[in-house]
Amino acid sequence: MDHNTYPDSYIRGILTNIKSIAMVGASPVNVRPSYFAFKYLDQRGYDMIPVNPGQLGKTISGKPFVGSLREIGRPVDMVDIFRGSSHAMPIVEEALSLPVLPKVIWMQLGVRDDAAAAKAEAAGIQVVMNRCPKIEYGRLTSEIQWVGVNSRTISAKRAPIPTTGMRLSLNRPSVIGGSTAAADRVARERAAREKAEKDGNASS
Repeated sequence: MDHNTYPDSYIRGILTNIKSIAMVGASPVNVRPSYFAFKYLDQRGYDMIPVNPGQLGKTISGKPFVGSLREIGRPVDMVDIFRGSSHAMPIVEEALSLPVLPKVIWMQLGVRDDAAAAKAEAAGIQVVMNRCPKIEYGRLTSEIQWVGVNSRTISAKRAPIPTTGMRLSLNRPSVIGGSTAAADRVARERAAREKAEKDGNASS
């Protein structure tokens, strides 16, 4: 799998077939990107599980936090990693230790670890890196058009305004797939921030 460019059919297949998502690094703080992504996917009908050991006792959309993937206690279709790239390998290794392996490991915008991806793929798990499922869902359903963004999908009908729990059709034909320039820029910026933080910690 070329992790620099994903065919729309690959992303579409994942978002169509999965039902449950464990978001590692989810936050209950309503200004955090993970909060918005979690609520959006929950409202689109996915079975969302927030994973963050620092937020035990709290909830998002009524869903209680768990401290680890193992504490979920049931199989999940996808693990969505909302942590820095340095955390990707330990999370993948935890996922690989589960009694039932997830079908997908998804690393959010700015998160990439090729070694972790290779390890997951060797176990038969599909991998997406440096992408946001919220953005990809909105793009492939053309829902993102409602905020004036070119979804690069073609349909004679405009996507409906979704209601809570409504799953939109992901089967809209694509032009040539979504642009990756923004995702690549985010990845570079995040990597630079992580390096600066690491260098700062080393010198202190």
